[in-house]
Amino acid sequence: MQKQELRAAASLAAVFSVRMLGLFMIYPVFAAFARSLAGATPYKIGLALGIYGLTQGILQMPFGVLSDRIGRKTVIIGGLALFGLGSAVAASSTSIDGVIWGRALQGAGAVGSVILALIADLTAEESRTAAMALAGMSIGFSFLVAIVTGPLVAGWVGLSGIFWLMVALALAGIAITGLVVPTPARLRRHREAETVPTLLGATLRNAELLRLNFGIFALHAMLTASFLVVPSLLHGTLDISSKDQWKVYLPVLLVSVAVMIPAIIVAERYRRMKAVLVGAVAALAVSQLMLAAEGRDVGVLIAAVTLFFAGFNIMEAALPSLVTKTAPSGATGTATGLYSSAQFLGIFVGGVAGGWVHQAFGTPAVFFLSAAIALAWLLVAATMRRPSHLTTRVVRLGERSAADIDRLAARLRQLPGVAEAVVIAEEGEAYLKVDARIFDRAQAESIARASCEPAGEGV
Repeated sequence: MQKQELRAAASLAAVFSVRMLGLFMIYPVFAAFARSLAGATPYKIGLALGIYGLTQGILQMPFGVLSDRIGRKTVIIGGLALFGLGSAVAASSTSIDGVIWGRALQGAGAVGSVILALIADLTAEESRTAAMALAGMSIGFSFLVAIVTGPLVAGWVGLSGIFWLMVALALAGIAITGLVVPTPARLRRHREAETVPTLLGATLRNAELLRLNFGIFALHAMLTASFLVVPSLLHGTLDISSKDQWKVYLPVLLVSVAVMIPAIIVAERYRRMKAVLVGAVAALAVSQLMLAAEGRDVGVLIAAVTLFFAGFNIMEAALPSLVTKTAPSGATGTATGLYSSAQFLGIFVGGVAGGWVHQAFGTPAVFFLSAAIALAWLLVAATMRRPSHLTTRVVRLGERSAADIDRLAARLRQLPGVAEAVVIAEEGEAYLKVDARIFDRAQAESIARASCEPAGEGV
């Protein structure tokens, strides 16, 4: 990446990180600390934890469209302001209902897709994959740090203190966006980073993408539901207070990451993605059944939590890659937008359903609910087609007439390693699905930028 591109990617990754850090930080402590709020019940605690996902999932794509009209940085700053306002409402509340409203406002600051679109605006196509990867790694790193530090911070400042910390983090994100993030010279529609409304119907009818959307929905439903009861289980079984539970989460997460890295290497390098994916889902199901049946046993509890996070981290790394590989040419942004919305709706359903089941039937029932979700996902994953090993490449076009477009697309499809080619004349780009091992980018760029030769000549 060029220096300016690195600055843009790093600063926007930092915006992602400060926003997600506080959100993840409340997961391991919310259920325990929220019990002291007026009107708190297990159902309302679950609703408060999950409702963030509902507003986030509903508003994410509309905010992306709005950013095309009024500017990315304007929408990001506005979204962070909403997030900070919601955090302040939750921090100031002494009742669970007030926290529910605050969490809903937090989710209304749905700017994740806008941040990705701005990264695309500020980077050249050849640097974009690395820039997006940097943003993705920042989210993963925030999750790991937050799960460990959340109990520590809550022990010092309580639940309201974490929400006030989110206010400070929102202000930091606004400052980074306004003062550090470059302003793009012009806004462009990036089909690999943004949702295209006209492609929503076709994307929703893609069976393989629906399987992946169900997967991320199930994963985050399980995560949210489990965190409603795991902290109290750790307290009761290990006799460890909420503020000291980082001593459990730290080694568990380190082991899970150690398992995840070789699993992803095997999946990508040796093209064993389906086997790794099915194995990870099976691990998630087994972990929940272990917790439901023998969660009061110290050894079973530690093994089950470790197994869950190993499966979770594998899926968090594998599923986004699968979405980009599976999405048709020119529809990657639309596919990832729907995927992200499914993730947030999973958070909502997991919180609400987990809270209701906990209130009605007790702790083991929550794990049985998560196990049922995992087993349904296992059936969906086992019946999926072998994932494609293709990746997306975007090639800029030279001057082209409308009549020339179909001929250009046909010529690009003839290149070695090219499986799909969609040429969008008004955007001046060709979207290719390629086998990166044999695809020759220089050859594709030469064809795309040169004046079109008569049919039958060249490649």
